[in-house]
Amino acid sequence: MKLLIIDDDVDLLKLLRQTFEKEYQVETLDDARKLEPNQLNRYDLMILDVMMPGMSGFDFLEKYRSLIDVPVLLLTAKDFEQDKVEGFALGADDYITKPFSLKEIRARVAAHLRRERREKHTRLVDYPVSCDLLSRRIYVDNLEIPLTSSEYEICILLLNNKSQVFSKERIYTSVYGYDASGDSTTTITERIKLIRSKFEEGQINPIKTIWGVGYKWEIQRV
Repeated sequence: MKLLIIDDDVDLLKLLRQTFEKEYQVETLDDARKLEPNQLNRYDLMILDVMMPGMSGFDFLEKYRSLIDVPVLLLTAKDFEQDKVEGFALGADDYITKPFSLKEIRARVAAHLRRERREKHTRLVDYPVSCDLLSRRIYVDNLEIPLTSSEYEICILLLNNKSQVFSKERIYTSVYGYDASGDSTTTITERIKLIRSKFEEGQINPIKTIWGVGYKWEIQRV
């Protein structure tokens, strides 16, 4: 089991690491902005401080909750009902109010891990793009991009092989099969054009043209 703990109090981070590292793998961050969102699927539970400069626990949840399939516990120095309401609305699973005992937080973490039964989604992520492979849906942040089946397959091929450049012919045979009849150059050119137009709503272009060669996955802001 792997925990991620984010808090700007470095002394508390050290204490929590020592508390949990005998039972779990533990990673800590003193600033939520240092998180690499493409790595969010590595963890089994997250503990976030609410009141952090730069990016608060609420900001973190609002931005990344759609990519997280694990329990999220919020740490707060306040016991205000409105804070709890806001946190739960954003997807928090539990609250722990500072100051807390180490015995309490260990028990809370163990309880959440023991009863965690939510469905895990297999995702490909190149933030802000994420693809839920079970539902075959692609998102930019929380915005779903309405792709056809062939457009989805093109995106998955390129996203799953980000370092590679694919020719139009190779994309065509990968998506439609070797026995498909049609003009591979025209078909793929038109599909790429449609994909780019749909991603414009998310203010990105995810496919880069490599002139004279083909296409590769590379996110560019538009």
